[in-house]
Amino acid sequence: ELMASLQSRLQVLWEEQELVLLDVRECARWGEELEVMVRDLCKPKEFERYMMFIGDMEKVVNLLLCLSSRLARVQNALSRTDGSTEAEEKQSLNERHQLLSRQREDAKDLKENLDRRERVVSGILAKYLTEEQLQDYQHFVQVKISLLIEQKDLEEQIKFLEEQLENLEQSIP
Repeated sequence: ELMASLQSRLQVLWEEQELVLLDVRECARWGEELEVMVRDLCKPKEFERYMMFIGDMEKVVNLLLCLSSRLARVQNALSRTDGSTEAEEKQSLNERHQLLSRQREDAKDLKENLDRRERVVSGILAKYLTEEQLQDYQHFVQVKISLLIEQKDLEEQIKFLEEQLENLEQSIP
């Protein structure tokens, strides 16, 4: 029953993932339309700034999500340690936790820098776009970030359920 329940939940998550991928493709088309408009309206250097920001936004958000996910897994592993856990393993987990914490703080600094760059890009675009077009751009940025987060969350949930299912299958004689 437990395996059937996990398999059912996994199926639901795979279906959700397909829907999110459709949204991601739609957002990419939207981004391409914005890119063409910005290229046509802005000076080459301003367009370059826009493109750098869009590319870096995706990288920084993915970096933060990845580091947060890895940090959570290490914290879970640390919380499962007890008196029978080898000291070497505990030390290794603590070192990884410290490293990931520092890396996540660095990534947060990158995100703050990215937020400043977004304000600069918005200022540039405000010179060329109508109020409606500017709101469309800002909505695009929000949607793109939320889709990246949703995509990563679904990947993590699927991975977790697949691991649970695999462990359950291995535990049955």
